[in-house]
Amino acid sequence: MIISRLKALLDHYSLTSSVLADSIGVPRSSISHLLSGRNKPSLDFVLKLIKVYPEVDLYWFLLGKGTFPPTSEPILPLETPIDTAAPSKPATIASFDNEKAEEGPTVSQVVIFYEDGTFSAYTPKK
Repeated sequence: MIISRLKALLDHYSLTSSVLADSIGVPRSSISHLLSGRNKPSLDFVLKLIKVYPEVDLYWFLLGKGTFPPTSEPILPLETPIDTAAPSKPATIASFDNEKAEEGPTVSQVVIFYEDGTFSAYTPKK
């Protein structure tokens, strides 16, 4: 049941229900209602929980499938900036024995989507 998985999450992080509610930005009563079985978690609640605690597996929390805490190290957010400069020449497929590179598919456009809904498109020069 979700109640037991929510309790496991609280125990794993040594959190109180109030601290969990504050950390994911939901009313404290939401956690109380979930723990008592009065309510089931809303999609908004689950998305906020997964965003703040990315190592919590969505399928584990909702369906009880999988494991928690994760058996591998958590995936950390990317902190290194990504170089967005367009490549100077199209990509080619090189052979392993350093023979002449075979012409492969070329990149026609790279599109980067940002969290705020905007995007940037880069087209290599021909």
